[in-house]
Amino acid sequence: MYSESDLAGAVEAGALSPQAAAALRNHVAASRSTPTVDEESFRLLSGFNDIFVGIASILILVAVGWIGFYIGGKMVGLDGNEGPRQVGVAIAFGGFAVSITSWLLAEYFTRQRRMALPSILLLLGFAGGFFVGFGAIWGANGPWLAEQLGLTTELQHRQLAGAIGVITGVVTAGAAFLHWRRFMVPITVAVGALALVAVAVGAITAFVPASQETLNPMLLVAGVLVFVFAMRWDISDRERRTRRSDVAFWLHLAAAPLIAHPVFHMLGVFDGDIGAPMAAVVIALYVAFAAVALAVDRRALLVSSLVYVLWAMYALFEQSGAVELAAALTALVIGSALLTLSAFWQPMRRSVIGLLGTELEGRLPPTQQMAIA
Repeated sequence: MYSESDLAGAVEAGALSPQAAAALRNHVAASRSTPTVDEESFRLLSGFNDIFVGIASILILVAVGWIGFYIGGKMVGLDGNEGPRQVGVAIAFGGFAVSITSWLLAEYFTRQRRMALPSILLLLGFAGGFFVGFGAIWGANGPWLAEQLGLTTELQHRQLAGAIGVITGVVTAGAAFLHWRRFMVPITVAVGALALVAVAVGAITAFVPASQETLNPMLLVAGVLVFVFAMRWDISDRERRTRRSDVAFWLHLAAAPLIAHPVFHMLGVFDGDIGAPMAAVVIALYVAFAAVALAVDRRALLVSSLVYVLWAMYALFEQSGAVELAAALTALVIGSALLTLSAFWQPMRRSVIGLLGTELEGRLPPTQQMAIA
């Protein structure tokens, strides 16, 4: 399977002429009765070998992490009566071993072979291992740092933990940026964005304890910012023919739960049985999310909020007396609605785009395939 970024790379390398690549896109669009841009393509598998290499990579990273923990434990005398510093050093050895191994494997499977699934797994291994390793070092020395700084109250200890989290998150985001510059794996930007969100929210809740009551609004603001960042990548590649579109896809996937979950949790959807008015609000919000999804031609918001509209629809059917068939009727109605949305995605997009005006229309993905002469 070849993605749009593969076609763009072939054109840049001279393997395909721009006219041949455009003709191929037009042929695919005609055969599928849909513009290429509406497919929201991203490459997760380039073949079954991706799964094979992905499984092998996971096994190697788990083994390396285990061996690193063992070696680190031996170096600090881990014998069952250890303190937090010894445990932290052992964890750090394991985390950094996973991170270094992930980078080395990426030099071949990502930089040379350009394998999709292994590249994602190795990026997550690198970032996760680095976060665990760096955080373990600081966490292991937390009590010592508190003693040196003369921290005595619970609030001061919480603030120290928050500062450690901020430093760890910022450094991990920096490491992810270096990984991006070297390997250009599209999901890397989303990982870095989520790391910065975690840093910001963690710092605010640590240094301002009262802010824990406003966690959902903070996550919602973060989600909107990530969504705006994703749209910047999307706008730079309206026809979705380069790697920038793949980056935008992962950013939208990161932003969607940060937007949907706080909104519905603030409404108290799962706090108890919801009545008909609240169910109607949930369904109306889902319709609004569908309009946004149609406008930007991204389906992540619909997927992230699906569980809430399912719950609301289930409550409506149950309150109407169809207790035994509530689940089946909910699945039937929502499934039919989603299939209808998919089947008529293009005309519905054109209707939504038409309401936004020509200025916004010129910034959003086109509603039809651009043909060549």
